[in-house]
Amino acid sequence: MRINTALLYFLAFSGLTFAQTFIYQYSIGKFKNASSFTINSAGILYVTDSGSDEIFKLDTLGTELKYVGGYGWDEGSFDQPADVFANPLNVYVADKNNHRIQRFDKDLNFISKLYTRESDNPAERFGYPLSAVTSNQGDLFILDSENKRILKFDLFGHFILNFGGFDGGAYSLANPTQMVVSPANNLFVLDGNNIIVYDQYGNGVNEIETNFTLQSITLIFNNLLLNSEDKIMMSNLKSGTFKFSEVKTDDENSLSPIVSSLLFNGNLYVLKPGEIRIYSLAKN
Repeated sequence: MRINTALLYFLAFSGLTFAQTFIYQYSIGKFKNASSFTINSAGILYVTDSGSDEIFKLDTLGTELKYVGGYGWDEGSFDQPADVFANPLNVYVADKNNHRIQRFDKDLNFISKLYTRESDNPAERFGYPLSAVTSNQGDLFILDSENKRILKFDLFGHFILNFGGFDGGAYSLANPTQMVVSPANNLFVLDGNNIIVYDQYGNGVNEIETNFTLQSITLIFNNLLLNSEDKIMMSNLKSGTFKFSEVKTDDENSLSPIVSSLLFNGNLYVLKPGEIRIYSLAKN
């Protein structure tokens, strides 16, 4: 049975409470058409640029530490990298039009790829992947946009199960576009304007219904951020509820269009098509 939190979500946004204002500090990076970004626990940023088919590694001061890519099928090349996920050791890139996930070490040295689109087992096939994340146990979850489902593989790339597909009942996915994983190994899937939550075993846990046209979802530690093209909402999962507050900045006219956003060590990072804008929390 689906747990409908529409009322809870409505209460969170009606009479919307505002988080403290963030003050613009500086911008870093230079991209053609950035599509996603993430940050690892060491404070290293990774950015996918679908305009150049490249992945960039930056520190938070904007120093470009490395980049790899370019259009192609070879190892380390991409055809529309859609999303990036980083843990302390590895970086996973959803190489959308090549129908594969590429894994790199933290210094963007190629390690391996996972491609199953031509597998004899239809249960493990995926195409046009849009996200790939790993759990604390090392399991790899892939958002398969071609079949509108999620696939789970173990640490060695062996298929375990798929879920969220047309036979998923109340928690079937309709238009999944991005996925994140929580410290508790729950998966939050952006599905249209809603968020569907699964546990690590593929069981549907919850659905958060929204009235916003959502562009992106990020989750760093317990800070869950959603954004449309011109608005950012934030919730801390430690609270045990899905109450969101709107993030305010002192330069709202410069925000749109927002590609993605994340919160790390008290600073707000906003990804735009050509750069990352960095904000610090305003002092009371």
